[in-house]
Amino acid sequence: MDIALQELAAVAEGVKPLLDWRGVPVDLASLAALAAGLGWASGLRLYALVFVLGALARFAGVQLPGGLGVLAHPLVLGISGLLLLVEFFADKLPWLDSAWDAVHTFIRIPAGAALAAAVMGDQGGALQVAMGLVGGTLAAGTHLAKAGARAAINTSPEPVSNVATSLGEDVLFAGGMWALVHQPLLFLAGLAVFFILALLLIVALWKFIKRVFRRPPRPLAGT
Repeated sequence: MDIALQELAAVAEGVKPLLDWRGVPVDLASLAALAAGLGWASGLRLYALVFVLGALARFAGVQLPGGLGVLAHPLVLGISGLLLLVEFFADKLPWLDSAWDAVHTFIRIPAGAALAAAVMGDQGGALQVAMGLVGGTLAAGTHLAKAGARAAINTSPEPVSNVATSLGEDVLFAGGMWALVHQPLLFLAGLAVFFILALLLIVALWKFIKRVFRRPPRPLAGT
């Protein structure tokens, strides 16, 4: 299952590029795992994901599968690198973070679907659509859990918790990508646990919001 992802791990060791189609059989299961990983990462750190993949393809000789090769284009690299820097700092500011997440509801989810579908670019339209749906769903779940948790944390007047949470997300993204490359089965197991916890968090936040809006207004003084 993890042949294709093992090829990506081999890149880091200077052995051969990712999914060298000349000698490695196409493993649809490993491609699906890669697509799922890209969908998850898109909901968490989209611009970092695009920049890292593009840089690997352009400067490290990595052969990205399907239609992902476009990420190595200088224009894509430049824009994703710039947005990566902007997001790194915007994510640390409580007053800007929630607005940034709200806008990116309309960016991270379709981008996750597009990247997951692009993984299957050489496998036919049916697989592209299927992985696009999977990638979009994973990106949506990750984004909603992240945005909801950060919105709650941002209500705190002190900035330390927001910065610490943002740095934790950076570490989670880096660790998740490392596991996707080196330990894909471990990554998939962690992904399942992550989404169970994310679903519980989303349900809890939704119940909290409903309680807030159902709370009766306070009577005016003297009435």
